[in-house]
Amino acid sequence: MGAAPSPPAEAVGLLKGRIGEPVTTRLLSDRRGSRAWRIEGTQGVVALKANDPDAETARDKAAEMAQEGDHLIRLTEAGALSPGYRVGAGAWEGGRWLAVRWVDGIPVWGAFAPAREPEGGRPSMRPWLLGITRTWAERLAQLHTAGWAHADVQPTNTLITQAGAAEVIDYALACGPDGRPRLPFRGALTHTTSPEIADAILATAADTHIQAEPPADIWGLGASLFWCWTGHRPVPYDDDTPRVDKLKAIARAATLPLDGARPWTFAEFEKVIRACLAPAPEDRPSATDLAALLTPS
Repeated sequence: MGAAPSPPAEAVGLLKGRIGEPVTTRLLSDRRGSRAWRIEGTQGVVALKANDPDAETARDKAAEMAQEGDHLIRLTEAGALSPGYRVGAGAWEGGRWLAVRWVDGIPVWGAFAPAREPEGGRPSMRPWLLGITRTWAERLAQLHTAGWAHADVQPTNTLITQAGAAEVIDYALACGPDGRPRLPFRGALTHTTSPEIADAILATAADTHIQAEPPADIWGLGASLFWCWTGHRPVPYDDDTPRVDKLKAIARAATLPLDGARPWTFAEFEKVIRACLAPAPEDRPSATDLAALLTPS
């Protein structure tokens, strides 16, 4: 095996002045045309992303990374993100890079592993699951109040901290309220795509932008909770099913019965999941209402 790819020197040079030096770097992922590193200095830690210049999708990924950098500025100006989240962004000889504040947490799938066990319904697990759901809804509510949709709510784009709070990351595909020029949104991870987005993808040309709205995020939240708690995707299909057929199944909103998929009974949590997976967007709760419902009295 060859050596792990190094982060862009242009990015590391700029970050040294912000997080202190010496710096240490650790490759976190290298897939689908993009790479991510953990960069630690004496004064802070950041997550650094850059496109893979040798990938067939290098140009698209570079454009997507530039778009995310712009989205983070706009979301910060709108009050939906803390000012310190976006650390820096720029060009390098292979494309584009973006650095954001490090979030010390693990993806939802890994965090939910104990809950997927048949004996996972111990007393401490129940408030923990509801707390994650509440803080996840709170993060989405901040976006929705500012007129944005995240548009890619899924298990790998939310990290769970040791305190049991959800932190949303990866805003590259987010849909804002002002109609500015952008890369066309054509859906994100298939398994958490809402029925209305699936239907719009099937009904429009590949270069047509689909404007994701907050209810699509709520479906993504419900689908992620269903999947990570039960171990089953909410809409059944085989892994090797063509994407167009997966989207057709999702557009029909025919989800697996939660009663048969759940590892143990948790009526309050199941009610939240079912509400989020309502077929009609207008029947789903808002993120604000969901967070309020789950806030301890």
